[in-house]
Amino acid sequence: MKHFKSTLCIFLSVLFLCMCLAGCGAAATAPTGSGAASGDSGSDIVTLNALFMKQAGYSEDDVNAMTENFMADNPNIKINVTYVAYEELEPKILTSAQSGSYDVVLGDCIWPAAFAQANLVLDVTDRVQELDLDDIFQGALDACMYDGHYYGIPWLNDVQYMFYNEAMLREAGISTPPATWDELLEDANLIKEKGICEYPIVASWAQAECIITAYTILSGAFGGSFVDSANNPTLDCEGNRQALQFMVDCVNNGLYNPNSIEMIEDDVLNTFCAGSAAFAINWTYMFSSMNDESQSSIAGDAKIAPIPGQGSIFSATVNGGMPLMITAGCAHPEEAWEYMLALSSKENQATYCQNALPIWKSLYTEQQVIDTAGAALVEASGIQFDYIFNRPQVPYYSQLSTYMQSELQKAILGNETVDEALSNMQAKALELSAK
Repeated sequence: MKHFKSTLCIFLSVLFLCMCLAGCGAAATAPTGSGAASGDSGSDIVTLNALFMKQAGYSEDDVNAMTENFMADNPNIKINVTYVAYEELEPKILTSAQSGSYDVVLGDCIWPAAFAQANLVLDVTDRVQELDLDDIFQGALDACMYDGHYYGIPWLNDVQYMFYNEAMLREAGISTPPATWDELLEDANLIKEKGICEYPIVASWAQAECIITAYTILSGAFGGSFVDSANNPTLDCEGNRQALQFMVDCVNNGLYNPNSIEMIEDDVLNTFCAGSAAFAINWTYMFSSMNDESQSSIAGDAKIAPIPGQGSIFSATVNGGMPLMITAGCAHPEEAWEYMLALSSKENQATYCQNALPIWKSLYTEQQVIDTAGAALVEASGIQFDYIFNRPQVPYYSQLSTYMQSELQKAILGNETVDEALSNMQAKALELSAK
C-alpha cells in the first residue's frame, strides 16, 4: 500500500493543543452500555461518520461496497464516509476527535501513541482481546498498540519488499535474488561492471518519512533498534551505527542511484518501472504497477521477494500498517466497533484483497486470496510479515522523526560523521522522552 509517508510531518502545534485540552493522563476508554439512540419503537437510526484515506490500500469502491453491505445487515446504522488525501488525514483527526465530527477514523501505525496520550481515541483493549489474535500477524496488531493497550483494530496490512528486474539479473548470470545485504551489493556490483545498469539500486532517502522507513529496515537487519523494551532510546547502538555506515558506503560506492537522496516512494517506482534499476525497496502498491504494461516498461520482468537480512537475521522490513480507531468524541462506540469489526472481517478481507492484503494468517492459503492478490505477492508476504520492525511507538515520534531525517541525510552526504549523527539523534530522543 502506498502511504505517501514522505509527507508525514505531524502537525505538532495542533497535537499539543489537543493534549493541553485533554490532559496527558490515561487514554479514554470505551464506555460500557452505550449503543443505539434510545426509543420505544427501536427504529431510531444511529449515524456514524467515518474518515478514510483515498489514495491507497482499499479503493473507495471497495470501502463503499463494504459499508453498503454493513448497512444492509444493520438497517439501524447509517454510515457517512469521507475520503481525504493522506496528508489531510491526521490534521482532520486531531481537530475533530474530541468534538466527535468523525466516529471511526483510519490512522497510521505511528500515531496511536500520540493519540492515546492526548485522549483522542478510545482504548479498545478488551474488545481486541476477544479476537482470534493468534490468527492475526503481530505486525498488524502492533500497528494499533501503545503501552500495552490497543487503541484500534488492525485493518490495512502493509510492509515493504524488495523488487528486482529478473532480466537484468539473468543477463548478469544471477539466478536467484540476494538473501543478504552483502549479496545485494555483490549482485549490484556485477550488474554495474557488466554495463547492464549504471546505478543498480534505487531508494527513497529524501528528507522525509521515507528515509526513516529505509533506515528502520537496515537497523533491523543489522541488529539495531530505536528504543528498548521499556521505550528508552537506543539510537546510538552498534546495530544502528552499522546500518547508517552501510547507507553512507552505498552512496560512495556508486551502486545506489545518487538521486536517491532526493527520492520519495513514487520516484523509486517510476525509476524502477523505467528499467533504470535492478533493485528497489518499496511498499506493496509497487507490485501491481510494475507489471502493468500501461505503467511499466519492464512488465513481466519485475519480481518481488523478501527484503534481505544480514548475519543471523533472515530478513527485515518496516511496518506500514494502518488501524481503524474510535475517536474519543464518538457518541455510539458500540456501533462504531461493530462497523470496524465488519470492515476487518475475514470475509471482507478475502473478498477485497486486490489492493490490500489481509491481516489474517489463515487467509493466505485461501485460493480466492491467492488468485486476487497474486501468487507471488502472497508468497512473499507469507515470509515478510514474520520479519517486521516497527518505528518506535512513543508519543514524541513525530518530533524525533523530523530531527532524524535531517541527521541521517547529513551523515549520508558527509556533512557529519556517522557517530556524530547517532550521538545527536540519541541526545534528541532523550530530550524528547524526558518532557
